Amino acid sequence: MSTAAHQGRGAAVKPAMRKPVFVKVDQLKPGTSGHTLVVKVVNSLSVLQKGRAASAHLRQTRISECLVGDETGSIIFTARNDQVDIMTPGATVIIRNAKIDMFKGSMRLVVDKWGRVEVTEPANFNVKEDNNLSLVEYELVNVAEE
Repeated sequence: MSTAAHQGRGAAVKPAMRKPVFVKVDQLKPGTSGHTLVVKVVNSLSVLQKGRAASAHLRQTRISECLVGDETGSIIFTARNDQVDIMTPGATVIIRNAKIDMFKGSMRLVVDKWGRVEVTEPANFNVKEDNNLSLVEYELVNVAEE
């Protein structure tokens, strides 16, 4: 057997990484996922802090709601645990593989274990705060198929 044929057998071919498609905040829709965007953090409000830091086996849960946005609009990003430290007001972050969760009828941008939040160089845009997508209330309408 030739060496080329031997190497080709059993070698798992890794799929090529897809280039991220950056979207703007105003393109986000309810029930969608896989979004990658560059946003600025406008503010951060701690909404939950549970768990004792004294014992390592009890996991501490921290949740903050952060208003983030770009030049097209803004949305509330729900930051969990380590993400809370990254989401400081004024920071520019890249949010990778984010999804839209619905909370009380309004959209929230979230990153689960499959996504990432990372600080990047400061962006040179002003956040359009008067187009807050989280202030739009959606109603779930079940369409009966006939």
